[in-house]
Amino acid sequence: MIKEEIAKIIGRGINLVHPKDFRNGDYTLIADEKAAQEDFEKLERNRPASVSKIEFIKPRFINIYLSKQFFGESLKEIIEKGDEFGKSKSVDKKIMIEYTDANLFKEFHIGHLMSNSIGEALARLLEWNGADVKRANYQGDIGLHVAKAVWGKLKLPDLTWGEAYILGSAAYESHALSWYKNDALSKFLLGRNQGLDKNEIIEINKKIYNGDDHKVIEVYNEGRKLSLEKLEKIYERVGMLQRNHLGEQRYFDFYFFESASWYIGKVIVENNIPSVFKKSEGAVVFHGEECDPPLHTRVFINSQNLPTYEAKELGLLKSKIDKQGWNFDTSISITANEQTEYFKVVLAAAKKINELASAAEKTKHIAHGTLRLSTGKMSSRTGNVVTAEALIEEVKSRTKGDEQVAIGAIKYMILRQAIGNDIVFDFEKSVSTEGDSGVYLQYAHARANSILEKSKSSPPAKGEMSQTEGVRIIERLLYRFPEIVERAGKEYAPNYITTYLTELASSFNNFYAQEQIIGNEYRMMITQAFKIVMKNGLTILGIPAPERM
Repeated sequence: MIKEEIAKIIGRGINLVHPKDFRNGDYTLIADEKAAQEDFEKLERNRPASVSKIEFIKPRFINIYLSKQFFGESLKEIIEKGDEFGKSKSVDKKIMIEYTDANLFKEFHIGHLMSNSIGEALARLLEWNGADVKRANYQGDIGLHVAKAVWGKLKLPDLTWGEAYILGSAAYESHALSWYKNDALSKFLLGRNQGLDKNEIIEINKKIYNGDDHKVIEVYNEGRKLSLEKLEKIYERVGMLQRNHLGEQRYFDFYFFESASWYIGKVIVENNIPSVFKKSEGAVVFHGEECDPPLHTRVFINSQNLPTYEAKELGLLKSKIDKQGWNFDTSISITANEQTEYFKVVLAAAKKINELASAAEKTKHIAHGTLRLSTGKMSSRTGNVVTAEALIEEVKSRTKGDEQVAIGAIKYMILRQAIGNDIVFDFEKSVSTEGDSGVYLQYAHARANSILEKSKSSPPAKGEMSQTEGVRIIERLLYRFPEIVERAGKEYAPNYITTYLTELASSFNNFYAQEQIIGNEYRMMITQAFKIVMKNGLTILGIPAPERM
């Protein structure tokens, strides 16, 4: 590795970066002003074979240019390693990564799709860096949202579960549904005692927790089963299908449910009163303001003696610990950024509980922004929700019905920027073939594949080899892929991959436009290496890499 060679010559740790302008070399060593001249002289005296030129830009920048031979050898390495190129052992850890976390009985909306796309990309990115990754999905199959849906289904059995949830939400919050497309729901609510309806929903919630009402549990079980089946179909549609070492199909390694975690968490909270939690006005709370730095107070068991999300989260952490034979080094939870303060309190409480403290210390919360369309922030409570499937179908209609291209377009828009940022989804930009889109990357990959296919029937390779040609920008980008993958893994930043692939695709398209490729052996090597790197990068992002488009 170039970095290791240069560090050995200098004799200490170095700050080596890629300059933004290729005219300034392939690497720039940012040296201490006092040692810069000496560092430059050391490199000149002991110049590695892979370096063609070194220049000193006073007072502290040393530009390093790699040789033609280096780039030729790097192409051979890419082609030789193929699907393995870019993989490393830089993250030798067991990592559990929890994402998606859809609520049953509700629609799988574009917020869930955002979490799923980010989580899957991070899981793959960490795997490419050598981590032993287990995917986890924590699904909300109990709680007030479920009671609302069950109530709606009990009142109007012919409703879909999505409509039943909308009806229950409207009844619970005492508002009509005049805006909703199904007028029957609004008419049903007119003239009703919605205060009474709210009390009925609260009672159904208790019955689901207690499991003591046959009719309620029968309806609940039916809805739970159908919700889970629908979610599995969505996971397959967005490209999560994988196979374990036994060849079994899977989407997630671990499925956790609130219906299991609530009791575990409730017992943990009750067992840690008053040492960690305090009783307050009929509820049980954690006083976060007593932490350093101060947080805020949150309720863990409410006045109805039911656990809140916070207590369930403690139960989930305990369930993760209890996965026998697989003790994680790091547990990552991916949620929307609106849950950041919530997570701070939950983890602060967990660190004060003996059986959870160690796991809480190893837990990392990664918060993503929100995904918005031109209609603004969605809400499944009101029914004005943009479902993931609706978004896929809308983008698909703009890509001549190509599902792979639609999925790629959506995932790229989600993964193209830093995880914490909000996204306004631009339909036109998402399917643009001019650049900065998943479609652009897929087209570049398909174009390279087409060239390789055509070359099989072309005359034997002829033409100038690399020794008589200048080094192209595409060559100066291809070898960097493993570095990008490693950095993206360390910083949990899949956007580094999208940025790199977009620049790489642009360089390939320029190369294709300016040079005759078929019939020239070295240029065919560049094309083959590009196809490998592009496919590997798209694979990490969870974006399909079509052979033809």
